[in-house]
Amino acid sequence: MSDKILVTGGTGTLGRHLVPLLRQADREVRVLTRHSRPTADGVQYVACDLLTHDDAGLDAALDGVTTVVHLAGGPKGDDVATRHLVRAAVRAQVSHLVFVSVIAADLVPIGYFQRKLASEQIVAASGVPYTLLRAAQFHDLALFTARKMAKLPVLLAPGGVRWQPVDSGEVAARLAELALDEPAGRVSDLAGPRVYRLDELVEGYLRAVGKRRPRLPVHVPGKAGRVYRSGENLSLIGTSVGRRTWEEFLAAQVGAAAPEPVVQAGPRAAGL
Repeated sequence: MSDKILVTGGTGTLGRHLVPLLRQADREVRVLTRHSRPTADGVQYVACDLLTHDDAGLDAALDGVTTVVHLAGGPKGDDVATRHLVRAAVRAQVSHLVFVSVIAADLVPIGYFQRKLASEQIVAASGVPYTLLRAAQFHDLALFTARKMAKLPVLLAPGGVRWQPVDSGEVAARLAELALDEPAGRVSDLAGPRVYRLDELVEGYLRAVGKRRPRLPVHVPGKAGRVYRSGENLSLIGTSVGRRTWEEFLAAQVGAAAPEPVVQAGPRAAGL
């Protein structure tokens, strides 16, 4: 084996898909986790919290690493964690840093998107050769959101809020390709094959579980509302489009009826 790869967030939604792909490519993989784990399936786990100033822990985790794939993220502190990781990558003379961000990180005025944009800027300014992939929201997040919204007595329908969810396995496969290749800077965004209103996603889930809710339109105010109504949060120019639809994902997860046929996104949504 050669070219040791460190994956942050390797036990999360993306990481569970990505790590096996890197192992199949005969790469030595080390996963950064918050809690200690024994080596398993040829993968070494190193405990270190990116949100703390644990330089010694990060330096040990990066020892001998040539490529870092940064997947770790959460509702808060993405930029802080990225800054700590990048500083350690510079010290370790890492030759390739792969970072996954979110489509329209520079347009949506919401904290999560803003922290992703700050992280992108930290990576780009680090001097470490890098590859940046922006992806749409995952089907997994759409399902989590739908389950939460389905608990309400009414189906909220935020006017103009549309998503183009993508399969996390397809994002992981693309990240594996990028990690095994040379640094490429920002590459084409990756989104799903269809655009849905947020309430359509929830309606699909409700049908799958045999429930119904009265629909209640709601207005999304402010700049965020304007961004969503204009579709700026959707895929932009130079976007790659995945294959697996929300209906197919939902059928596999909750036993929905047969999925609808795949309908390719329109010209604006697909970034064509």
